[in-house]
Amino acid sequence: MKKIIFTENSPAPIGPYNQAILKGNTLYTSGQIGINPATGELVNATIEAETEQVMQNMKAVLEAAGMTFENVVKSTIYIMNMNDFAKINDVYGSYFNEKTAPARETVQVACLPKNLNIEISMIAVL
Repeated sequence: MKKIIFTENSPAPIGPYNQAILKGNTLYTSGQIGINPATGELVNATIEAETEQVMQNMKAVLEAAGMTFENVVKSTIYIMNMNDFAKINDVYGSYFNEKTAPARETVQVACLPKNLNIEISMIAVL
């Protein structure tokens, strides 16, 4: 049986999906974007600020499932501009211990929801 994970500390879904699904001991998150859940406003003044908001949103989802970034085994990062990779990586990397960081891919895409610059999804295991 799957368990729906929802927290008001991360943006509510804007379509027919959930913030995350817990199946057994594995959590599958939906992609998080740079929306401040308290205000509904986009956080995209800089790529660093946007990435920080994405990671805070993801942290809230992980916490709602009783997990932390230490539980993450796989991340997928979608970005609009590969030239932002180093700045994104600096913010993203601050949330992980480099020695135990998850597997990851980073992909440049043509467009993201709300014309934002970054979206991140994760898989975590208890």
